[in-house]
Amino acid sequence: MKALEIKGLHAWYGESHILHHLDLSVEQGEVVTLLGRNGAGRTTTLRAIMGLVGQRQGSVLINGIETSHLATHKIAHLGVGYCPEERAIFSSLSAKENLLLPPSISGMGAGMSVEAIYAMFPNLKEREHSQGTRLSGGEQQMLAVARILRTGAKLLLLDEISEGLAPVIVQALARMIKTLKANGYTIVMVEQNFRFAAPLADRFYVVEHGQIVENFTASQLPEKMPVLTALLGV
Repeated sequence: MKALEIKGLHAWYGESHILHHLDLSVEQGEVVTLLGRNGAGRTTTLRAIMGLVGQRQGSVLINGIETSHLATHKIAHLGVGYCPEERAIFSSLSAKENLLLPPSISGMGAGMSVEAIYAMFPNLKEREHSQGTRLSGGEQQMLAVARILRTGAKLLLLDEISEGLAPVIVQALARMIKTLKANGYTIVMVEQNFRFAAPLADRFYVVEHGQIVENFTASQLPEKMPVLTALLGV
């Protein structure tokens, strides 16, 4: 059973038709990266999976369950965690209070413990009593991902988690993704930072004008570089 299977997905914001018959699939335990220029529809794809667009049509199967008719909170309860680009840290709460806030997802078992998260992100342990507003951008990004892990979600949708961060933080996030994959998590990433995504992903999809225009495995990456250069300018 695939962790995620999308068939003929259309999505709108108001009158704007963003996704046009988009198809993709993700196997259990895979790391898949969505590549594309800004405005191509990559973030909308993640939001459409979660039911966060104005209107959507098509099929979105999560662990074999059709979710296109479900409300966002029902989709989350199937074990899906979405980390948006804006992070949405509660600024008045400390780092530890942000971590303790999310409940476990019903039926998915306990989420990752605070101790395990601190082992993965020592920075958060050091800053556990600091308010959200006092965390650096990189620490906020770590916290945003860590909150999802607390819920017990096993399918993670990560939107531009490396954007604008210092190299040392980007390296920490790369180690995190490798650790999560080794522990059976399934990850779909939207990334502009090709150098960050390339060593991590098992497969790549290229989105252009709301459609998938390329789909290839990590082993095919060298031969696909001319195509990627033309499509993305990497």
